[in-house]
Amino acid sequence: MNAERLARAAYARPETVLGSPRALEYELLARATAALAAASEAEKPDFPALARALDQNLRLWTAFAADLAGAANGLPEELRARLLYLYRYTGSHSRAVLAGRAKAGPLIDVNRAVMRGLRGEGAA
Repeated sequence: MNAERLARAAYARPETVLGSPRALEYELLARATAALAAASEAEKPDFPALARALDQNLRLWTAFAADLAGAANGLPEELRARLLYLYRYTGSHSRAVLAGRAKAGPLIDVNRAVMRGLRGEGAA
């Protein structure tokens, strides 16, 4: 899985034992979501931390999109299309957050919805 390799290289810590691709995707989303939440919900605004969290999240979604667009991806076409839409939304909304026109909350919500899907709790 291309996204798995990219994610391992970009985010995995050597001491972390990784399980299935779904578990890895979940863990990476959880880390990115925690960083977004910490940066956006801080008492005192910390723009550099928010920018780093947005970048981490967008890089993760970019790796997902690269995998989703590949011919070897085994997900149903409709689900792939929906996830690719979320990737586009993530990029657009991240730019709005950086420009001060939006909050990070919707990005956190998207990540959490996908995490629920990865846990089998319904459609993401």
